[in-house]
Amino acid sequence: MPRLLRISLSPEQEAELRRQLHRRDLAPHTRMRLECLRLSDKGLSVPQVAELLEIHQATVREALHRFGAGGLDALPDAPRIGRPPRASRADLDALEEMLDAAAAAGQTWTLPAIAGWLERTRGVALSSSWLSVLLHRDGFRWKRTRDALWHKANPALQQAAREELEGLRLAAGR
Repeated sequence: MPRLLRISLSPEQEAELRRQLHRRDLAPHTRMRLECLRLSDKGLSVPQVAELLEIHQATVREALHRFGAGGLDALPDAPRIGRPPRASRADLDALEEMLDAAAAAGQTWTLPAIAGWLERTRGVALSSSWLSVLLHRDGFRWKRTRDALWHKANPALQQAAREELEGLRLAAGR
């Protein structure tokens, strides 16, 4: 008869597991592994956990073995291979502060101008299209700005310019 695979969590581990499960930025596979632990701790067998979570039994066993080998720290996925991101969290936070200050002052920015600012001040070279993706991920929204400035014009200066232009037309027509 095969040995039953069950996990018993200490009160501290249970509290940490609950805290981890409430995180919004938790990767889906990590969340699934944490759920496997939680259900196993509640007394469910591997087949019951697999059926409840609609995953394969081998996946449940792997999550429980990971926990047994390294605790809760062993559950997240390993870092992915590939080039590390060019923009760090600190760079994006500095950009967010600059954009918030600019918005409060009524200043508008284009994506190429923001990319230039990042390169000049932070030494981070990003394309406008990738910068757009990063800003959307951080919750920034924008719309097209107006091309006309008529709403900011001074009516008295406009009238003076019209009169001057009319005077020039009359002088040229003689």
